[in-house]
Amino acid sequence: MADIQILITETVVVEAHISFTLLALCQASGADPEQVHALVDEGLLQPTGQGPDNWRFSGEALTRTRKALRLARDLELSMAGVALVLDLLAEIEDLRSQLQRR
Repeated sequence: MADIQILITETVVVEAHISFTLLALCQASGADPEQVHALVDEGLLQPTGQGPDNWRFSGEALTRTRKALRLARDLELSMAGVALVLDLLAEIEDLRSQLQRR
Protein backbone atom coordinates (compact mmCIF):
# COMPACT_ATOMS: atom_id res chain seq x y z
CA MET A 1 0.00 0.00 0.00
CA ALA A 2 1.37 3.42 -0.96
CA ASP A 3 2.12 5.97 1.70
CA ILE A 4 -0.27 8.89 1.67
CA GLN A 5 1.01 12.24 2.81
CA ILE A 6 -1.31 15.01 3.85
CA LEU A 7 -0.13 18.59 3.78
CA ILE A 8 -1.84 20.85 6.25
CA THR A 9 -1.42 24.54 5.60
CA GLU A 10 -2.16 27.03 8.33
CA THR A 11 -3.50 30.40 7.29
CA VAL A 12 -3.68 33.29 9.67
CA VAL A 13 -5.33 36.57 8.74
CA VAL A 14 -4.10 39.46 10.83
CA GLU A 15 -5.56 42.87 10.30
CA ALA A 16 -3.14 45.64 9.40
CA HIS A 17 -4.05 47.83 12.38
CA ILE A 18 -2.99 45.20 14.94
CA SER A 19 0.39 45.63 16.57
CA PHE A 20 2.40 43.24 18.68
CA THR A 21 4.89 43.76 21.47
CA LEU A 22 8.01 41.61 21.36
CA LEU A 23 6.48 39.19 23.87
CA ALA A 24 3.15 39.03 22.02
CA LEU A 25 4.89 38.39 18.69
CA CYS A 26 6.93 35.61 20.29
CA GLN A 27 3.82 34.02 21.76
CA ALA A 28 1.82 34.28 18.53
CA SER A 29 4.60 33.03 16.25
CA GLY A 30 6.31 30.47 18.45
CA ALA A 31 9.60 32.37 18.18
CA ASP A 32 11.88 33.09 21.06
CA PRO A 33 13.11 36.65 21.65
CA GLU A 34 16.58 35.84 20.30
CA GLN A 35 15.07 34.70 17.00
CA VAL A 36 13.04 37.89 16.71
CA HIS A 37 16.15 39.96 17.50
CA ALA A 38 17.96 38.11 14.70
CA LEU A 39 15.11 38.84 12.28
CA VAL A 40 15.29 42.52 13.20
CA ASP A 41 19.09 42.51 12.82
CA GLU A 42 18.73 41.01 9.32
CA GLY A 43 16.16 43.63 8.37
CA LEU A 44 13.35 41.09 7.98
CA LEU A 45 11.27 42.83 10.65
CA GLN A 46 11.11 46.59 11.16
CA PRO A 47 9.65 47.35 14.58
CA THR A 48 8.79 50.81 15.73
CA GLY A 49 9.92 52.01 19.14
CA GLN A 50 13.21 52.59 20.90
CA GLY A 51 14.69 49.20 21.76
CA PRO A 52 13.19 45.78 22.47
CA ASP A 53 11.23 46.88 25.53
CA ASN A 54 9.28 49.37 23.41
CA TRP A 55 9.19 47.58 20.05
CA ARG A 56 5.87 47.30 18.24
CA PHE A 57 5.44 45.03 15.25
CA SER A 58 2.77 45.24 12.55
CA GLY A 59 0.31 42.45 11.86
CA GLU A 60 2.39 41.51 8.82
CA ALA A 61 5.31 40.72 11.14
CA LEU A 62 3.46 37.66 12.44
CA THR A 63 3.22 36.11 8.98
CA ARG A 64 6.79 37.09 8.12
CA THR A 65 8.14 35.67 11.41
CA ARG A 66 6.34 32.36 10.94
CA LYS A 67 7.58 32.08 7.36
CA ALA A 68 11.15 32.90 8.40
CA LEU A 69 11.12 30.34 11.20
CA ARG A 70 9.70 27.70 8.88
CA LEU A 71 12.43 28.36 6.30
CA ALA A 72 15.13 28.29 8.97
CA ARG A 73 13.83 25.00 10.35
CA ASP A 74 12.96 23.20 7.12
CA LEU A 75 16.03 24.26 5.14
CA GLU A 76 18.37 24.53 8.13
CA LEU A 77 19.23 28.13 7.25
CA SER A 78 20.76 30.89 9.31
CA MET A 79 18.76 34.10 9.57
CA ALA A 80 21.04 35.61 6.92
CA GLY A 81 20.11 32.70 4.63
CA VAL A 82 16.44 33.18 5.42
CA ALA A 83 16.75 36.88 4.54
CA LEU A 84 18.28 35.98 1.18
CA VAL A 85 15.57 33.41 0.41
CA LEU A 86 12.79 35.84 1.32
CA ASP A 87 14.36 38.55 -0.85
CA LEU A 88 14.60 36.14 -3.77
CA LEU A 89 11.01 34.97 -3.29
CA ALA A 90 9.82 38.60 -3.31
CA GLU A 91 11.80 39.25 -6.49
CA ILE A 92 10.28 36.18 -8.16
CA GLU A 93 6.80 37.38 -7.18
CA ASP A 94 7.53 40.83 -8.63
CA LEU A 95 8.72 39.29 -11.89
CA ARG A 96 5.61 37.09 -12.10
CA SER A 97 3.43 40.15 -11.60
CA GLN A 98 5.24 41.96 -14.39
CA LEU A 99 4.77 39.01 -16.71
CA GLN A 100 1.04 38.79 -15.97
CA ARG A 101 0.57 42.49 -16.79
CA ARG A 102 1.99 42.02 -20.27
